Amino acid sequence: MSLAFTLNGRPVTIDADPATPLLYVLRDDLQLNAAKFGCGLGQCGACTVLVDGAPVFSCLLPVAAAQGRRVLTVEGLASASGPGPVQAAFEAEQAAQCGYCIPGMMMRAQALLAASTTPTEAEMRQALAPSLCRCGTHMRILRAVRRAAAAMGGGVRDPAEPPGAAPVGVEAAG
Repeated sequence: MSLAFTLNGRPVTIDADPATPLLYVLRDDLQLNAAKFGCGLGQCGACTVLVDGAPVFSCLLPVAAAQGRRVLTVEGLASASGPGPVQAAFEAEQAAQCGYCIPGMMMRAQALLAASTTPTEAEMRQALAPSLCRCGTHMRILRAVRRAAAAMGGGVRDPAEPPGAAPVGVEAAG
């Protein structure tokens, strides 16, 4: 079956079984390898991509569900001039140890920061919670999200302050 959707800002049309997981189409047919196969059960987050701005487990989403929608992968976060703010922050904070979870973490961070560049610490943790990191780089990942928020003109907001309050910004390593 022929399916069309927007991938990283560009229209694509593929011939695939509509029940094939989006992850397989991304990796096998479109040669985009950032999203990883981890568990295949939607429990680890390594396959996370954004569909119409929302994080989804691409290992569980049939490619037919992407028909007519916008799909964004880590490869789509960069521009011709270099990495996007989330990618640059993860690199600057050396957030990846083994790197397996990082694409999913970046996509969850991207979705969070697209909604608000002034998240609270609790909102950051909640947004990243569905992604499993076994290397223990959680603190560096959180610092990377703080850095990306600051680079996008925001920062981390104190939960006692209203959403429009001035952000705290990038904090020292913790």
